[in-house]
Amino acid sequence: MLHSFHLARVGVPAAVGALLRPPSPGAVTGLRRLEPMAGMRLGAPVVSAARIQLHRMAVLAEWDDADALDCFLKEHPLGRRLATGWHVRLQFLRRWGSVAAFAHLPQEAARSRPGEPVVAVTLARTRLLGLPRFIRWGRPVEEQVRDHPGATLALAAVRPPRTVSTFSVWESSRAMTGMVWGRDAGPVGERHAGAMVELERRDFHHEFTTLRFRPLSEHGSWEGRSDWVPPLR
Repeated sequence: MLHSFHLARVGVPAAVGALLRPPSPGAVTGLRRLEPMAGMRLGAPVVSAARIQLHRMAVLAEWDDADALDCFLKEHPLGRRLATGWHVRLQFLRRWGSVAAFAHLPQEAARSRPGEPVVAVTLARTRLLGLPRFIRWGRPVEEQVRDHPGATLALAAVRPPRTVSTFSVWESSRAMTGMVWGRDAGPVGERHAGAMVELERRDFHHEFTTLRFRPLSEHGSWEGRSDWVPPLR
């Protein structure tokens, strides 16, 4: 099993088509799951062109193996568009919470070492009535992750009306868990931990999961860079 996360500029018509009718496992050999989303800039004003960016696609996918992913990128129309951007291949490590699409993953498949790079993906099916609270508590956390010195890449994505996701690459597992548990100095460091307390008090979502991965390799470029994943120390 292999996971991948993709970022690419694909054009609005292609993005809308993928959001409305994503490739299904039965139609793509070796594909197990695929979550297509529109890019969303962390910390941007809620009502703004920068907030939801249809032309910038983010895709989380699960594959039988690397050969299936390679074939998709070469032969499938959406895959060829994604191949013009950037993606990282991932080994699944841990899961917290659950969404139906990824509930089959074990809570722990392997452990990361404190000093090695990690990738974190959150995926939520949000309650529409919970959106105001989610935005209130979520935007400060977005800024915290976006500006964190231990994160080399951090962004959000959305698939209307309910799916919201974040994706972040961290220079080390230690840096990521320090942010999650509020160990960073100052009031900014407490934002994520405070939002989790509020989530436990009254959930914003129907389903929510955090997935942790070990980055295996990165391919292509994004925003002019092809070195978002830090080297293993």
